[in-house]
Amino acid sequence: MSLTAPIKIFAGTGTKYLAESICESYGVNLGKTSIQHFSDGEFQPAYDETVRGAHVFIIQSTCQPTENLLELLLLIDAAKRASAYKIVAVIPYFGFARQDRKDRPRVSIGAKLMADLLTTAGVSRIMTMDLHADQIQGFFNVPVDHLYSSSIFLPYLREKNIDNLTIAAPDMGGSKRANAYSTYLNTPVVISHKTRSGANKVGDMRVIGDVKDRNVIIVDDMIDTAGTITKAAEIMMNEGAKSVRVVATHAILSGPAHERITKSPITEMIVTDTVPLKQKNDKITVLSVADIFASTIKSVYNQRSISSNFIF
Repeated sequence: MSLTAPIKIFAGTGTKYLAESICESYGVNLGKTSIQHFSDGEFQPAYDETVRGAHVFIIQSTCQPTENLLELLLLIDAAKRASAYKIVAVIPYFGFARQDRKDRPRVSIGAKLMADLLTTAGVSRIMTMDLHADQIQGFFNVPVDHLYSSSIFLPYLREKNIDNLTIAAPDMGGSKRANAYSTYLNTPVVISHKTRSGANKVGDMRVIGDVKDRNVIIVDDMIDTAGTITKAAEIMMNEGAKSVRVVATHAILSGPAHERITKSPITEMIVTDTVPLKQKNDKITVLSVADIFASTIKSVYNQRSISSNFIF
């Protein structure tokens, strides 16, 4: 069985809004599932239509990671036991990606554990976007399609035609991403050097490079509590920047994030819909990843190259 296998796209609870947009872009109907809940909190997802011999794509971001991840694992296992031909986990936001190494003694490498769980459950392929660390692709023993939100953000930034533009990395780890943006847009690049006093807590920060009289765009893969981003924006404005915008793929925005963003000097924060926004914010612009995921799913299903979806 190969291309004769029908395609079926399903959604986990946490990402149904995005799956519906992806299916609309692709031109297929979203598959039917249901979940049985038990009084103790246990739940059991089920497919309400046959998946035998089908090329199954399951869309689920692992934000609020434990519940959504477990639901995804159960859906993969159910599809495998129902004799699906291929099972592709489409994970727009891959949770636990910050745990990609042992950065101190006696801690887990959570990203590797997640990869092992997905593989053991029976996934045939992984499709995701802007992993926190590129090396996570190597944690899997199945193919990984790693998409980049740059193909959405860069055309948007070009249309805005911002003058005196400078690209900034919020920390040393984001320098590669910022450099790629600056190369494409032909702009200078600066880096924020920070130290952390604990998880989600920024200690000292300073800017390496000149931002005076420049319109700065800070590029990052994810924003959690917004502590790093808002502090970087404040420092850059204090050093003479004309404006600060932020581009980030995954808008987790937990805890005090929205309050920090509202009070910050950030002009605009541009994010995608890989993670659902918990509340509206006038400073936040959301660009959809539905078209790029639909295009990639179509290419994978038809065994075509996906390289046309990448700007860099």
